[in-house]
Amino acid sequence: MVDGVNDLLPPGGDGPGLAGTPRLADIAGRASVSEATVSRVLNGRPGVADTTRQRVLAALGTLGRGRDERRGRRGRDERPERSGREERSGRGPKQRGAGLIGLVTPELTNPVFPAFAQAVEQVLAGHGHTPVLCTQLPGGATEDELVEQLVERGVGGIVFLSGLHADTSADPARYAALAARGVPYVLINGYNERVSAPFVSADDHAAVRMAVGHLAELGHRRIGLATGPQRYVPSRRKREGFLDASVGLLGLAWGEAEELVCSTLFGVEGGQVAAGTLLGLGCTGIVCASDLMALGVVRAARERGLGVPYDVSVVGYDDSQLIAFTDPPLTTVRQPVRAMAAAAVAALLEEMAGRPMQRTEYVFQPELVVRGSTAGARVPRHH
Repeated sequence: MVDGVNDLLPPGGDGPGLAGTPRLADIAGRASVSEATVSRVLNGRPGVADTTRQRVLAALGTLGRGRDERRGRRGRDERPERSGREERSGRGPKQRGAGLIGLVTPELTNPVFPAFAQAVEQVLAGHGHTPVLCTQLPGGATEDELVEQLVERGVGGIVFLSGLHADTSADPARYAALAARGVPYVLINGYNERVSAPFVSADDHAAVRMAVGHLAELGHRRIGLATGPQRYVPSRRKREGFLDASVGLLGLAWGEAEELVCSTLFGVEGGQVAAGTLLGLGCTGIVCASDLMALGVVRAARERGLGVPYDVSVVGYDDSQLIAFTDPPLTTVRQPVRAMAAAAVAALLEEMAGRPMQRTEYVFQPELVVRGSTAGARVPRHH
């Protein structure tokens, strides 16, 4: 694996969306370049000729995982044709925004979102573009209102990070309407088959399997999952990965594994609530859908007089900044933020240049980072 790109499938690759993920070697072979060159392109680094860069991106689009590509169809699958007036004047999607790119994010209380924003900004700057950051705050502008503001400013394209596309209860028609207005966009985390666009995601299924496998190797047999609301695609995928790992690695019955999943609110408080339930069920290891939830689990364990990791092992997700300096330093699964941001920007720039990318999902492999919040299992203490 180079720079976080999904190079090897995780064990038991029968989970959702694991088959057929392009490897660096595949992309390099198709583009007739080295894997290092592919890595430089995906990370937006200099030193690659434009013709070579375009060959790599074309290979990535060709080898991207098929998800009902719907290629060749008209309508929302393709950007609208430029009118004769646009052709004559030289105006159109390629000339929008004078280098401005919209970046729509959730509220920035979760450190992983600022990390993504910074990574996207760095890659855009390397290509001469300036991001316009739009953050959704409680009681503030909605995603639709933010998008309208960006379109009015004439941005050349938009990057959506964990937006309404990840919410299965939201209407995806807003994205088709945006495409109909000639605004290119790309979406990070939260694949939605009803939205025809390039997606860039971390492999949530593999991430949870890594975490459960790590705890199982340490001797834990009663492992729980603290995750977010199930209407969100990443939460659903983490739940599916947990159930598959619990059955496949721990030998649990499906129904028994389902009882060890606690869906609650994202954040520290949600982690505390989930910990109360899972510790009450006798879990000695808890896998969390975010680092903030993991910190909530640690707090709840200590309130019960339990030590982390000696009584309870905790695994987070994201590897947010400063997580290595918590007490104890948190074992977590790292999202390849920089590589994902680079791939999202590369796809968007291709769209803006009038070279549509494959309507599919590009999945990146996470990495288990072992620190001090996990240890060998002990017999649970009763309180």
